[in-house]
Amino acid sequence: MPKAIRIGDRLVGKGHPTYVIAEIGINHNGDLEVAKKLIDAASLAGCDAVKFQKRTPELCVPPEQREIPRETPWGVMTYMEYRYRTEFGQEEYAEIDRYCAEKDIAWFASCWDEKSVDFIEGFEPVCYKIASASLTDEVLLSRLQSTGRPLILSTGMSTAEQIRATVSRLGLDKLLLAHSTSTYPCKPEELNLRMVQTLQEEFDCPIGYSGHEVGLQTTLAAVVLGATFVERHITLDRAMWGSDQAASVEPWGLMRLVRDIRTIEKALGDGVKKVYDSELPALRKLRRQDA
Repeated sequence: MPKAIRIGDRLVGKGHPTYVIAEIGINHNGDLEVAKKLIDAASLAGCDAVKFQKRTPELCVPPEQREIPRETPWGVMTYMEYRYRTEFGQEEYAEIDRYCAEKDIAWFASCWDEKSVDFIEGFEPVCYKIASASLTDEVLLSRLQSTGRPLILSTGMSTAEQIRATVSRLGLDKLLLAHSTSTYPCKPEELNLRMVQTLQEEFDCPIGYSGHEVGLQTTLAAVVLGATFVERHITLDRAMWGSDQAASVEPWGLMRLVRDIRTIEKALGDGVKKVYDSELPALRKLRRQDA
């Protein structure tokens, strides 16, 4: 059986409960109170962790995009101003750290640049997520690996060769791989859920699923196919402003998702055929005793 990897106080891998990550990302729209309501929703649903995204705008926004005007709920502003408007700093993350501890839920982030890793490292996160877009960013990969923390690598918009190269670079000791398709929202025919099994066959590490589809059934199917962790974007309302909201799960849906994952885990069993005690009355009543 592939090894399990510890994230915080949980082991993630085959034989352990599915690790459920609620990605808040940037769906808080720069509002700490919205972020806390999303943490509440994840905690109430029984998720294991919430995830944010951290960027340093002056490093992540290309110069040619910085002055492009953008319509936002706060009026028309440049793209650079918008990026700063939705980015949390020290004060907000200190409160997120405190609030998640109060709610007994882990938190971590996808860092898009080395300076952001330095920032988040100050909070001693349980792990880091490597976004699909960063799979080939060797400088960022090196900085993340240097933390010594578990790394969850998303594999969207990547070839098999690129995935192998990055896995070879990072090693498997503290690596978890997430199958993903980087389309928001993603059509069912492009989810390719059997990739969960393909990755399991090739890599001796926990394999999971990061979904951007509408609906819950395909994420549940990923669990049936063997995903040891799942990640879905969450939102208070899919009609809220923001690029990731439409591919996100609302609080009531998140509760259903976690509930159904736990039911599926019980129902899958161990694959060894047995006669249950609950079957014995029917056996005695319905089966011919001389058969």
